[in-house]
Amino acid sequence: MATPTVEHTGSGADPLFRRGRVSARDERVFIGKLALCAALVAGGAFLATRDSWPAVAAGVLVLAAVYTHAVELQHQALHHSAFRRPGPHRWVGVVLGAPMLVSYSHYRVRHLQHHRNLGTPEDTEFFGFDTRQGVTWKGMLRGLFDVVRLARTGVEIWRAYRGTWSYAFGQISPKAQRAVIGEYRMMGALIAAAAVLCALGEWPLVLTLWVLPMLVGQPLHFLVELPEHLLCETDSLDVLRNTRSIKGSRISSWYTNGNNFHVEHHAAMSVPINRLRDRHDEVQRRGAYVVRSYPAFYWSVAKELASRKPSAV
Repeated sequence: MATPTVEHTGSGADPLFRRGRVSARDERVFIGKLALCAALVAGGAFLATRDSWPAVAAGVLVLAAVYTHAVELQHQALHHSAFRRPGPHRWVGVVLGAPMLVSYSHYRVRHLQHHRNLGTPEDTEFFGFDTRQGVTWKGMLRGLFDVVRLARTGVEIWRAYRGTWSYAFGQISPKAQRAVIGEYRMMGALIAAAAVLCALGEWPLVLTLWVLPMLVGQPLHFLVELPEHLLCETDSLDVLRNTRSIKGSRISSWYTNGNNFHVEHHAAMSVPINRLRDRHDEVQRRGAYVVRSYPAFYWSVAKELASRKPSAV
């Protein structure tokens, strides 16, 4: 099997691959992000429950954006780089993923496997879009409107309740399996509770506070994840060649929770997200795929699409 790319050669002396532990300050920074996330959810919910349609539309968009942001916060939690103790990561991660129906434990298993196998045929990510397939109209549209993911989540919930759920990409510990099953059953209970509210006549609340934001959040999340490895050398084991970093702005870095510093993250995944910016100059100097901004990256994808016919697969 190919050599893993995570914190590989040079992890001791090379500043890019130097590992890091969560400090008290790092923990406070993450808690601050959680507080801001909660405040934005409250603001979005306030707008979404007004009588004015423009306010409702604005509220739905705010909630969709924040639910997407919450999945990026969940990503940090699954790496155990948010809190000094491991315990809170799962409980916080479960809540962060619930609005978008993303199981923390299932995501964690698949994502850590992605880190281990990046650049190899065994690479597999939790979310469905495979950046190794390149840029095609069909792939972009499928990723933007990934209704298959929601259907797949429904199947996972059904299997969890039937007791037939199993991990499809190798072996996992019995403890991890129990955690995944428990989280999918929790999602089933959440959906059942929403159905009861709809039956009681509260369907407008369910629609504006959850269903519509979740559906709008899907393409937003796709756009956040898209730059990570697309149009990079995905068959390379070198993280400086198989992954992209984006300098971005302070706002884009906050919104994506540092996902723009993706080479830095793959080089040392234990480092708290808020410290990755300190390594970006090194990535700019050595990385093969470093972009100044998200618009610059999306423009490169648009040019690639423009060179293809809409029917291209």
